[in-house]
Amino acid sequence: MFTEVLGLVAVGVAAGVVSTVVSLASIVSYPALLAFGLPPLTANVTNTIALLFTGMGAAAGSRPELVGQGPLIRRLGVATALGGAVGAALLLVTPARAFEVIAPWLIAAASLLLLLREPRPGQAGLGGENGRPLRAAVFGVSIYTGYFGAAGGIIMLAVLATALDRSLARVNAVKNVVAAFANAVAAVGFAFFGPVDWGAVAPLGAGFLLGGRLGPMIVRRMPGQSLRILAAVCGLAVAAKLGYDAYQS
Repeated sequence: MFTEVLGLVAVGVAAGVVSTVVSLASIVSYPALLAFGLPPLTANVTNTIALLFTGMGAAAGSRPELVGQGPLIRRLGVATALGGAVGAALLLVTPARAFEVIAPWLIAAASLLLLLREPRPGQAGLGGENGRPLRAAVFGVSIYTGYFGAAGGIIMLAVLATALDRSLARVNAVKNVVAAFANAVAAVGFAFFGPVDWGAVAPLGAGFLLGGRLGPMIVRRMPGQSLRILAAVCGLAVAAKLGYDAYQS
């Protein structure tokens, strides 16, 4: 039992760092929960609740990058919370097969957008940070994140990087915080109606908190466009793996 607790903490730390740097926490933590013997739905909802602690750690670790971005985060937070609620509700009442089929294409498209569209000062798509298209896109990504989740952070990062005229480190900080809104709403629903393994939430969440705190420190020290390229390459790898799994079955 003690060994399992330590293992979950270690998984949480690794996943928290991966989440805040390349937006792929669930690729680390979800398979680990399955390996610890949790059924798929239980692993999914347990992971979502524990992910709340990544957002807390990331907010604490990203304070320099978040300065002056409060109004934007509040606006986008509403859209992500609503989308997360819709996605969580869908997860509890429908099978995940539809998202399993389309997820690889969504992730691949977002990764290519990150890889090929190098941000240029003064250029902002989706109507800019105050545009309705940005809030609509964030809402849609949050539905996906609340429902299926795999590499949802990369899709969100690609959307935000397209619309926001600021450094990728500051965009990534916004992504980490607003993603917590979607997770928070989904977590509330799962806490009441989902098969949560609370014994796994505590150690995994503790690891997520520490990993989420460490991740922004790493991002801050990454040179040039390395964050954009690393996130895109990881996203393409995940898209290939999920596509193989989905279309082989």
